[in-house]
Amino acid sequence: MAKKILVVDDEATARQVLEAMLGSSGYDVRTASGAEEALDILAREDINVIFLDLKLFGVSGIELCRKIREMKPLAIIHAVTGWAALYEIEECREAGFDDFFTKPVNLELLLKATGDAFEKLERWRKRYEIKTVISG
Repeated sequence: MAKKILVVDDEATARQVLEAMLGSSGYDVRTASGAEEALDILAREDINVIFLDLKLFGVSGIELCRKIREMKPLAIIHAVTGWAALYEIEECREAGFDDFFTKPVNLELLLKATGDAFEKLERWRKRYEIKTVISG
């Protein structure tokens, strides 16, 4: 099973850095520069680990997170921002974010969070398969 990630950031350099770092670690990375593109990708592909900039042009990252949560309730969504002073962690948690990273991002920490996210999704998938077998 491919370990797909979506990186959403309106800064091309930020997208490229995360795509290169995550891609070189074996992940299949998709990128989007805004909300509409991100939602389109998520509608077409099975992606459940997402890194989402909070300060996007147009739709805010907070609002985009809420929309993604409706589409993909089990997705692991990480907030990434260079504007930490503008966003409260409580607001991010309420919107549906699972974690919060500030730019410049500690790449080691981000890689660990990515690995942890896929481990969690795998546990959930196994639990679902067991439940389906028992109730089926």
